[in-house]
Amino acid sequence: MNLRNELQEIAGRNILLQVKPLTHSLDWARQNKEQVQSLLHDQGALLVRGLRFHGSKQFGQFLEELFEHSLAEYTYRSTPRTKLGGNVYTATEYHPSETIPQHNESSYANAWAMHIGFFCMIPPGPGMGGATPLADSREVLARLPAALVEKFEKKKLQYVRNYGNVDLPWSEVFQTNDKREVEAFCESNDIAFEWTDNNGLRTRQTTPATEVHPVTGEKVWFNQAHLFHVSGLAGEVGRDMQALYRVEDLPRNVYFGDGTPIDVADLDQIRAAYDEVKFHFEWQKDDIVLLDNMLYTHGRQPYSGARKVLVGMARTRTRT
Repeated sequence: MNLRNELQEIAGRNILLQVKPLTHSLDWARQNKEQVQSLLHDQGALLVRGLRFHGSKQFGQFLEELFEHSLAEYTYRSTPRTKLGGNVYTATEYHPSETIPQHNESSYANAWAMHIGFFCMIPPGPGMGGATPLADSREVLARLPAALVEKFEKKKLQYVRNYGNVDLPWSEVFQTNDKREVEAFCESNDIAFEWTDNNGLRTRQTTPATEVHPVTGEKVWFNQAHLFHVSGLAGEVGRDMQALYRVEDLPRNVYFGDGTPIDVADLDQIRAAYDEVKFHFEWQKDDIVLLDNMLYTHGRQPYSGARKVLVGMARTRTRT
């Protein structure tokens, strides 16, 4: 069976693979893993619908079979999640009322997963929100002004994080209470750090704004400047943060690599580009979304009621 011939349109994109009912998930993964990996390098995203799963363990086994690789641990964390075993996690545990902007997972770091899988255990009810919008990083880059891209590529980006005041404590981000282990991680990942008052920690990390996909050779917009910058905080939250903290003490912020501020108008253009290309679908129970993390971003719409989506990541790539 040629999966390319099986693709169906959903939300205006040919990314849906409708699987014959009662197909065993691991059998399907074994039979189709080469085609799925090829499709992901081409399409960037796939929605697999029709498989049946019996909990998080089987989902993790499915991803390991499909990607031929053990699932990656969620290290150098930026959001709260719960580990369920086998390096399967809950999706980001922000309050249901919050929007999670489009982002490539861990694009603020020096290492990231190439492949991400989402599994919908409990879909939101009709009209309850909770969709996972997707956006093609290649299309985002194509919509940005050339001068803006050139400026961001030339200057790079410096992410500044202060742990523990409002954001995650450093012990959760680095998964240790040992400061020496934190320092060793930072030193091996080119992260500048300083211990601050009241057992606090501040880190700075400089990374590129774009990357070249190692398989397709395509250049992609690959950063979280629009998400980390204080201007991304909604309404009163942003105003309160800036009133409560000195700029250097904000839980998160981002600058150009030389430490100079980024023009909010530039960030607004980036947000507008994401808004122009993103699309979404309505979750159904047992839906699987597979992403090439460099080619596609994901986010989350606010929701009410029940919703449970799990995530697993594979094939870690380290920036050279």
